[in-house]
Amino acid sequence: MKAIIAEKPSVAREIALLLGAHEKKEGYLSGNGYCVTWALGHLIALGMPEDYGIRGFNKASLPIFPNPFILIPKKLKKAKGYEIDSSAFKQLNTIKQVINQCSSIIVATDAGREGELIFRYIYQYLNCQKPFERLWISSLTEKAIQEGFNKLQPGNAFDSLYEAAKARSEADWLVGINATQALTIAGNQDIYSLGRVQTPTLALICQRFLQHQNFTKQKYFQIQLSHRKEYTDFTSLSLLQWEEKKQSEQIQKSIEREGRAVVEDVSITTVKEQSPLLFDLTELQKEANRKLGLSADEVLQIAQSLYGKKFITYPRTGSKYIPEDLWAEIPELVRILNTNNQFKSAISTLKFGNFNKRIVNDVKVTDHHGLLITTKVPSAISAMEKAIYDMIAYRLLESLSHACTKQVSHIMIKVHHYEFQIKGSTILEKGWRAIKGILSDNENSNNKNEVLTELPEFKIGDELKISKTELLEKVTQPPKLFTEADLLSSMENAGRSIENKEEQKALSNIGIGTPATRASIIETLLSRNYIIRKSKTLHPTDKGLKVYNLVKDKKIANVQMTAEWEIALNRIEQGELKRTQFINDIQDYTTEITNELLSLHIPQENIPQLKCPKCQNHHLIIKEKIVKCPDEQCNWLIFRTICGVLLSITDITLLLTQNKTSLIKNMKSKNGKKFDAYLGLRSDLSIAFE
Repeated sequence: MKAIIAEKPSVAREIALLLGAHEKKEGYLSGNGYCVTWALGHLIALGMPEDYGIRGFNKASLPIFPNPFILIPKKLKKAKGYEIDSSAFKQLNTIKQVINQCSSIIVATDAGREGELIFRYIYQYLNCQKPFERLWISSLTEKAIQEGFNKLQPGNAFDSLYEAAKARSEADWLVGINATQALTIAGNQDIYSLGRVQTPTLALICQRFLQHQNFTKQKYFQIQLSHRKEYTDFTSLSLLQWEEKKQSEQIQKSIEREGRAVVEDVSITTVKEQSPLLFDLTELQKEANRKLGLSADEVLQIAQSLYGKKFITYPRTGSKYIPEDLWAEIPELVRILNTNNQFKSAISTLKFGNFNKRIVNDVKVTDHHGLLITTKVPSAISAMEKAIYDMIAYRLLESLSHACTKQVSHIMIKVHHYEFQIKGSTILEKGWRAIKGILSDNENSNNKNEVLTELPEFKIGDELKISKTELLEKVTQPPKLFTEADLLSSMENAGRSIENKEEQKALSNIGIGTPATRASIIETLLSRNYIIRKSKTLHPTDKGLKVYNLVKDKKIANVQMTAEWEIALNRIEQGELKRTQFINDIQDYTTEITNELLSLHIPQENIPQLKCPKCQNHHLIIKEKIVKCPDEQCNWLIFRTICGVLLSITDITLLLTQNKTSLIKNMKSKNGKKFDAYLGLRSDLSIAFE
């Protein structure tokens, strides 16, 4: 018998169906010489400090460097600490039972860094010695799975991938645990969570927010002229900008008196706008955030669902290319789309047998190729799943189209000694822009001010009559607040913001986090109450700004450092760097940041001394999320957030001294309705609404 371990039950069912393992058992399927079981994501995690005998937050214990790291079954956070996840523990025992009755293992967890880690941690935790092979697939179609089983690879071929995954896991533990404990100790036990990737990401959001807040708007003026030539109306705009209105009005009057302009320079160029490449995960998340308003995490969940239903290929990809051997399958994907009326007019612009091969590049395909649809036609999918599927399908068609060719005109004219510019752009060949019929897209265009305008013919020395002048009052604009699309771009291109040109060159294509983890980093910052979504933009909370101001000059917030770690992890994956060397460097870095954070002085809120209403013996501990008695025997506790509103120190004081808060507004009921109420303390010390 062979054991097969998938990452999710849905994938296990697809594999079992193909292999003829139809007999349902508790937590696995069997038959035809196979037992097919599954993990439930990460079943095994690195132990917490208490698993090494370190309880509470103690300055003398820092930094904590486990050697070796202990693996434990996944735990869930409960009111009284962490408890083992019962469903994870049960499935772990099922996997153990399956492995015990089989002679070898086929690894079918997701083909990537995290999928490899999920299996290896289970294998290590169960102290398994049985041989294993690797199923490496980018799609869940029957054909892809069958081909994967025909090309099973030896397990040790992926040792470097596991080493990189393990290094990432241990580095995040070392930095996250030590930094969080150090800042919490410095902050007198107010919990401040920090992390190797989350803190630099928070720094990006806070920096942009503060630049936006502190920006001083300035007025300026430009003069616009209206002209007509060969029955065509067009405008020109002054190159100069004036700060003084009076001065610009005088210039405007002198231009009106002159009444004509002379053509000084004519520049007409033909520009080829290359077709876009396939989506990788980050690009799909950015596009869906801009066009559909979806969060990065929502896009990932929808894409995972489409992958599970076999409608698209593996979504957690960092590549926009396909390998040469996949090119032969592309015409079939186009033919399948052509059976759908929605895509017929787009496909009619493509030339079969003359597709653009720009997406084919073996060197640039990482673990997985760019996102593609599969040969399975979608059915029974939600509106959002359809919207994401359509995006991937249209992007494939665009990538197979040829370049869009434009004629771009820049005409310089002069009135007195003042220069004015006329810009125009004409489409010569629509190319890939014919697929969706969007001929000018400022987001993708190199020239943000480009407008498709056909201009008459100009020659140097031509005179142009000025039919009208207009004084335009404009205002300088602050840097835009981050949308999730903008933040993903900044995370992806973190290396480009580095001032040192040599370092920038080395890090230009390295971001912070990976395509697979960036969405979860944003969600972590939201769950920690460090940032909030306001309409389409991300804003730091007071707490997020407080943390940023504490650590902004510290190494923990250094975007460049995090980008360099990503380079190191890639080198481990390629077998060019030893994991032990990387972890030694991370330990040195952890020692530095721990000492930096412990040395901080964090002023405390004015927290009142309030007696415990239950035991009457102790002063209550007031934290960010809870108010509790320090006596474990008494154990009285209330949560500070009630119906979505955080109780202020003033209201906690009123509740415990006068048994009633002030009127609390905009609380949210379970069905989402807002209400106002007083909170009262009952005789049994529970909280009641009034």
